[in-house]
Amino acid sequence: MTSSTYRVIVKPDDDRWHAYCPALIEQGGAAWGHTRAEALENIREVVRMVVDDLRSEGAAIPKDAQITEEPLVAVTV
Repeated sequence: MTSSTYRVIVKPDDDRWHAYCPALIEQGGAAWGHTRAEALENIREVVRMVVDDLRSEGAAIPKDAQITEEPLVAVTV
């Protein structure tokens, strides 16, 4: 198992929040949520699905990703 870290941008958009992953936007790496937390939860799942699909197809993972063999924990303070 490997861990990949991707940069995600979250912005308010009228009454919802838009989240997207620049490295995966061409593969559908975007999501929405009614709250910022919901948008982040949704984009996390989208990124997981996109990366899983890329790996199962044998496609290259975008170079913007940080990939490690060890699990990662991200903390924003």
